[in-house]
Amino acid sequence: MKVAVCYNRVPPKLRRGEAADRISEEGAADEAKAVRRALRELGHDAELIPLGSDPGKFLTALRTAKPAAVFNLCEGFWGDSRKELHVAALLELAGFPYSGSTPLCLGLSQDKARTKDLLVRHKLPTPPYTLVEPGTSFHALNDLVFPLIVKPRSEDASLGITHESIVEDTAALHARIRYVHQTYHQGALIEEFIAGREINAAVLGNDPGEPLPPSEIIFQPGLPRAIVSYAGKWLEQSQEYSGTVPVCPAPLDQQEAERIRDVTLKAYALLGCRDYARVDMRLRDGIPFILEINANPDISPGAGLARAAAAHGLPYPVLIGRILDMTLFRKEQQRARP
Repeated sequence: MKVAVCYNRVPPKLRRGEAADRISEEGAADEAKAVRRALRELGHDAELIPLGSDPGKFLTALRTAKPAAVFNLCEGFWGDSRKELHVAALLELAGFPYSGSTPLCLGLSQDKARTKDLLVRHKLPTPPYTLVEPGTSFHALNDLVFPLIVKPRSEDASLGITHESIVEDTAALHARIRYVHQTYHQGALIEEFIAGREINAAVLGNDPGEPLPPSEIIFQPGLPRAIVSYAGKWLEQSQEYSGTVPVCPAPLDQQEAERIRDVTLKAYALLGCRDYARVDMRLRDGIPFILEINANPDISPGAGLARAAAAHGLPYPVLIGRILDMTLFRKEQQRARP
């Protein structure tokens, strides 16, 4: 079967952020090659079709290839992660059956503030927060209590997250807000920092999703902060990287495991995630506080979702085959509609 594996290329100069952010952006090509390799192991005719600066050329390449399905690994458009949803919308409008979540879901999950608004509305635990947009003044914390963590509103892959993201006083808070505004050109999300265990809970499937074994990120002594920073996720020569160690399955007691499973499946359904996703949380006093929902997580062989699938008894090619099967099932359902 012909399958197109699509990923987004990176412009020569990033529109915003730090120079080192290219490392995570360029990782999309390696992820796509791994998926292509797995598909070929399963006997499919898999072809890489990257998305560059011209959506028209991208569509032309897809129409020429005539794939039965598209593996959508695009996490943005030409350096703009906020346009991730538009790529899925483009595939949908062009009539290509594609893997992963819908444009609406991708847009909601990309916006951390909107996601938290929904979580609060539906009584799912998430740290108290506020949002400061560029050009607006910030004078009061309201009920927020230090220490706080400051994040870009609409980035993933830990972009903009360093040990300096955690602030202990008002001066450091204002400095970090300015950093996010000036470097990432978007709102600064301010949360109470939850000093607890870092848990990643992945889900695979639809109606309902199937929870995979949760992972825990173990932070080794000596780190500046016990958080998953950008360096801890991407800069392999850094102290943060070597000191940020994933363990899957996470050592959890029955009550903790049940609570994590419950909030994970509710969050997955609330945002309308499809095929697969990951819910990141902090566990404190038995309460799993949701930090964010990644509806388009990295599915490279060494990434968290593949690690959880392996712990569940699903080798990497089997995981990729399951995702393809879900895509093809939707295609057949659409054909069967009158």
